[in-house]
Amino acid sequence: MANREALRELQSRLAARLQSSQHESRTANWLAVESGGQGFLLGLADAGEIFPLSALKPVPHTHSWFAGVANLRGGLHGVVDLAAFLGLRAPALPESVREHARLVALNPALGAQCALLVERLAGLRLPDQLERLVIGDEAARPAFAGPVWRDAEGRAWQELNLPALARHEQFLGIAS
Repeated sequence: MANREALRELQSRLAARLQSSQHESRTANWLAVESGGQGFLLGLADAGEIFPLSALKPVPHTHSWFAGVANLRGGLHGVVDLAAFLGLRAPALPESVREHARLVALNPALGAQCALLVERLAGLRLPDQLERLVIGDEAARPAFAGPVWRDAEGRAWQELNLPALARHEQFLGIAS
């Protein structure tokens, strides 16, 4: 008898939690990464799996920021060196950061079979941990550049809109 009451109580608590979670607004969560000495925020819903840096096969006649292709879980993914694409450093990944470098695949729902080469993962960020900064002329920035945020330590983090990046003409135009 006590087991039935405990089960009913558990079901009631779960139903109440489910109902309250449906009324709460969803908050954005980000994966924080570093590349080219800059901090970037990638929406968790738009980012896919994270992989260690593996052997990349170079692709001839592509821009220098296109690092090559990688076999990630049996599928070929184009790999874009994020820092080189954004002009933050030369395309060659420094040997000193290679150990911590990762490939962040884009969510397959974005329709781009690619991954971003980043120099380091910096954890997860929540909106209540950050303060939005107002930066000069936001209209002059590319469509994939979202807001800039500052954390409690005063570090700036540039949000990247991965769906907009996956559709950006320069990002798609890998041929040199």
